[in-house]
Amino acid sequence: MSVKICETVLRDAHQSLMATRMTTEDMLPALEALDKVGYHSLECWGGATFDACLRFLDEDPWDRLRTIRKRVKNTKLQMLFRGQNILGYRHYADDVVEYFVQRSIANGIDIIRIFDALNDKRNLKVAIDATKKEGGHVQAAFSYTTSPVHTNEYFAKFAKELEEMGADSICVKDMAGLLRPYTAFELVKQLKESVSIPIEIHTHYTAGLASMTLVKAIEAGADIVDCAISPFAMGTSQPPTESIVAALQGTEFDTGLDLKALDEVAQIFQPERKKYLESGLIDPNVLKVNANALIYQVPGGMLSNLMKQLKDAGKEDALEEVLREVPRVREDAGFPPLVTPTSQIVGTQAVLNVIGGERYKMVTKEFKGIIRGEYGQTPVPIKPEFVKRIIGDEERITCRPADNLKPELDRLRSEIAEYIEQEEDVLSYALFEQVALKFFEKRKAKKYRLDADHMDAEKQIHPV
Repeated sequence: MSVKICETVLRDAHQSLMATRMTTEDMLPALEALDKVGYHSLECWGGATFDACLRFLDEDPWDRLRTIRKRVKNTKLQMLFRGQNILGYRHYADDVVEYFVQRSIANGIDIIRIFDALNDKRNLKVAIDATKKEGGHVQAAFSYTTSPVHTNEYFAKFAKELEEMGADSICVKDMAGLLRPYTAFELVKQLKESVSIPIEIHTHYTAGLASMTLVKAIEAGADIVDCAISPFAMGTSQPPTESIVAALQGTEFDTGLDLKALDEVAQIFQPERKKYLESGLIDPNVLKVNANALIYQVPGGMLSNLMKQLKDAGKEDALEEVLREVPRVREDAGFPPLVTPTSQIVGTQAVLNVIGGERYKMVTKEFKGIIRGEYGQTPVPIKPEFVKRIIGDEERITCRPADNLKPELDRLRSEIAEYIEQEEDVLSYALFEQVALKFFEKRKAKKYRLDADHMDAEKQIHPV
């Protein structure tokens, strides 16, 4: 059985190593070479890329997607989608979720990997149904983690439920690199017995296990694995594409990919890696093997965020203490898997608990939101005394959180009528209101300057 490869360099690799700061301009030289390789798919959008484009790179994320689609003609494009959270950090009304899926597929996405931070399937249904309606491939993912309830049996049962909801494939989303080789073998075996659709494995190199984990998962029957081209591999990213391809050559799992074609891609990205390292965007710390990830369960993107928060607070030496606090906060909150947005919420609360000198002296509104039920049902019920400590006598949400949300699109569209230049603008605004407004204002000012320059040039050519 030939194994397929999903290449992550355009999304998760740089999200994990350098907080999603790779620009579209830096991607352009590699797109045609990537398209020639013969990958199963290129993960190129979604996750934190949307936010980073608007907030830090002064780019339109929709333009990025269209630009990639224009140059990648033969390979499927894949995105990461946070269920009812879409690509943002709160739950959105169903009409926004449905329209976001529709525009994503219309702009070039083929495969949508849909997950929920709490593995609450109620938060996946609308996105799954919308993707099916638009003719996209639904890859339903579960956030892999370990806890008293997160067993292989739990995940096999959940995968079956996802298949029954309409999933075309299942992704084991191991965002913290916790999946160990022999556990992966057993998990994939159970998944294969439970479902009849393809299984994809997504893991991170953080703890140094990822390549071994992929090989054992492949031996157990995994159909697709996520890898990153070597200049942006390892550390908190994925295993190197070339190494996995070489390891499988000549076996029944041979990918059929050409190492020379992969080297062509690597040569394009090598100077980019050097540039980002020299600028400090890639912190050498995220390139090290951190076996403590197996204890603390901190995913790559979360680790870089924690380091930045502590650096900004002048408390870099408190990292170890914060990492020890993370699993304690997680247990208090009902053992949520640590993936966006729960990873940021639990991580920030752990930082506050450490630098505040007293646990839960300061509590973020997002952490209160998890306890209140705003994000869905936690894997383990939260202790009533802890609930009372954090939110007092406030009423908790027990239904699907989005059931409490009214349709939002018309209101959002009317709020930004003066800025709309494309249909997708309303979705950018829906997800990141203030950040999107800032971007729209800059775009308007830039357009005004370009128009003025054009008029000046016309006057010089055709003086009155």
